[in-house]
Amino acid sequence: MSLLHNNSSRIPAAAEGSVLAIGNFDGVHLGHRALIEKARDLARQNGRPLGVMTFEPHPRQFFQPEAEPFRLTPLSMKQRLLHDLGVNHLFVCEFNQAFSQLDETDFIEQILLRKFKASHVVVGADFAFGHQRAGTVETLAVAAAVGKFKLSVVPAVISRDGQVYSSTAIRNLLCQGKFAEAEKCLGWPWQIEAPIVHGDKRGRTLGYPTANQNIPEYVRIPFGIYAVKALIEGEDTWHDAVANFGIRPMFRVSQPIFETFIFDFSSDIYGKKMRVMPIQHLRPERVFDDLPTLIAQMKEDCIAAKAVLKSTQAS
Repeated sequence: MSLLHNNSSRIPAAAEGSVLAIGNFDGVHLGHRALIEKARDLARQNGRPLGVMTFEPHPRQFFQPEAEPFRLTPLSMKQRLLHDLGVNHLFVCEFNQAFSQLDETDFIEQILLRKFKASHVVVGADFAFGHQRAGTVETLAVAAAVGKFKLSVVPAVISRDGQVYSSTAIRNLLCQGKFAEAEKCLGWPWQIEAPIVHGDKRGRTLGYPTANQNIPEYVRIPFGIYAVKALIEGEDTWHDAVANFGIRPMFRVSQPIFETFIFDFSSDIYGKKMRVMPIQHLRPERVFDDLPTLIAQMKEDCIAAKAVLKSTQAS
């Protein structure tokens, strides 16, 4: 899959005339997948490449930087998920001041037509674009009616219990530690992805060496101990593990950190990226009276995590 991550760059000739799905696609959840699959079917039927246009940073982050949203998928993860859905070209538009000032007409003429030469545009029913979100699906329909491109509008996808699949609903589930419920909405198990960094080696001195990751502050799952699966960059095997996410109240680190103790593992993996899949929140963080009590609890946490992971694999 080709990646274009610059508003001023020319798109590859092979991407011209794409069937173009447009949206933030944060989470690439089941609602997003329905839209992309519609675009994929249209691309195959018409012998066109399939393109996806998305935006970085998230527009809400641009307009409200002090209230950064809970991102479900960083760009690297979004790119991988879209590739797996058969997307040929990913166009990442830099959402900056100039881009935010484009009115709906300029967005259609400069972006969709002149830059991407889109043959067919696919959006959700609530899609809005242009300065102050003045453009709507009706605006696109007017352009489509005069032959500028074809247009397909995909209605919201409803779950079996009558709820619309949405990134906001999934964020709320994750904030409550409801990972199984979130997976049912996403269509894939939510994960954290970040490089492994050097820590203070405290876990090693306690007998539990951890792989540490600095997690962006917009990840707002509950602090505490988790049963997790971990996948290290360059490998294809998920490892069973137990993890702590938080500020370690006995030691008070300045920023929340994700610390993963991989069972039966001893390789040097500093600097590599690691994906961590939380399976179950075991307990909240807490302060212990002394180190022996903490170490005893860590042993119990490992036993609990192994039991959860074994039961998950059995089911």
